[in-house]
Amino acid sequence: MFESARLPQKMTKKTFKKMEPEIREALLSAQLPVVEKQSFSTLILVDGLDGAGKGEAVARLYGWMDARHLVCNAYGEPMDEARLRPPLWRYWRDLPAKGETAIVFGSWYQSILRDLIYKKIDEDAFEKALVRIRRFEEMLSNEDVLILKFWFYLPKKEQEKRLSSIPKKHAARHVLADWAALKHHKKASEAGEKIILETSKGYAPWFVIPSQDPEYRDVALAQTVARSMKLKIEDGEPRSVAAPPVVGGLTRETAVDTIDLTESLEKAEYVEQRERYQKILSELSDRKAMTKTGVVLVFQGNDAAGKGGAIRRVIRPLDPRIYKVHPISAPTDEEKARPYLWRFWRRLPRKGHFAIFDRSWYERVLVERVEGFAGHEDWLRAYNEINEFEQELTDFGFIVCKFWLAISEDEQLRRFKAREDTAYKQHKITDEDWRNRLKWDQYAIAAGDMVDRTSTHYAPWTLVSSEDKRHARVKVLKTICERLEDRLEA
Repeated sequence: MFESARLPQKMTKKTFKKMEPEIREALLSAQLPVVEKQSFSTLILVDGLDGAGKGEAVARLYGWMDARHLVCNAYGEPMDEARLRPPLWRYWRDLPAKGETAIVFGSWYQSILRDLIYKKIDEDAFEKALVRIRRFEEMLSNEDVLILKFWFYLPKKEQEKRLSSIPKKHAARHVLADWAALKHHKKASEAGEKIILETSKGYAPWFVIPSQDPEYRDVALAQTVARSMKLKIEDGEPRSVAAPPVVGGLTRETAVDTIDLTESLEKAEYVEQRERYQKILSELSDRKAMTKTGVVLVFQGNDAAGKGGAIRRVIRPLDPRIYKVHPISAPTDEEKARPYLWRFWRRLPRKGHFAIFDRSWYERVLVERVEGFAGHEDWLRAYNEINEFEQELTDFGFIVCKFWLAISEDEQLRRFKAREDTAYKQHKITDEDWRNRLKWDQYAIAAGDMVDRTSTHYAPWTLVSSEDKRHARVKVLKTICERLEDRLEA
């Protein structure tokens, strides 16, 4: 996770100054109807790594909203009064009334995160705490509390740079604590990923905010709060928006946007590398250790990006008895009558075999999201359901390789026209393909959110430039070989 948050999202001070009045207007136009109607209360959790500017962002938010109906609750180590009560007591005590908004520093997540890092609790206790938190947040949501959770992400180098600008001997106590936390950046990031994966629900989603640029960070926070409150007041549902695609009039760059589409291979080099990795794949698939694992390959990407061609190069060196290719199209009536993951569970391989999905369960957060076949709550909760599904597969010993094949809009048009002009390729192009092309930007946003929310350490996405098909096919083969080697030689 955090792929897009690692990118240097930036906003000039000039743009920020120009947009600031609009941001304040959006926040007030969302907040004041809530105050008037008193139909729900709002909790804004500000969490993340030390040094990411959480205090600065909240200070700006205070300046933009009506502070009379806004309170900030900050929590550190529990005092005697709180120690004598269950851990969630102090958060229950300070819940805002309907119509009011509370900003929470040092939330129920921060306390268990610090306890884990400093070994006051073990992994089992951490897991149990996350279960309690999920129940707590679901109950609050059912009782008309809008929960907005923000994780401020900061790369380690940037964190160290910020903290080093403050001389330790002059630093306040909280800054010294930040310096101590810097040593645990990796563990804190991994624990943060786990928190987000396991507790980002439709009723209480997480929003990961890149915090390298203060103006971008603060506008992203404010716009998400405003849009979420507006949605809630309009339809009454305990829901919020996905990460904002546009911040302050600037397009939000995602990991998918950064794929280098100029990568290519000359034909001779392609043939040499393709044959090399096909030979390696054949040998790996014949190893005795393969009987202890199964392989699930997922191919997604832009229409006409070459998924089929890449799959054909993967299966060529494999024994046909140990793989099955599953082309996924619209669900049948039988499949619609069941939970959406049902049809994929039925197609899983047994150990020693490969299941290859030409499109997959990710259609839930791509086509079904963009085309409106799945409701907002349905596709938003699907990120977690998919992560849990893939974790169950990897915990069982499966390898899950996921590929996003990317091409440019111009290249897609060229390939569409070539398919129409070639008799044996005409079946590959449909009216639906042309309709989907009209929503290129919406699909790009959905793909970026998909990678951000479902690229995990146990099932990471591999982003593949497919403008040059030769390059794409070799990268896919190489990645599968590397993942298999890592597992079989462990």
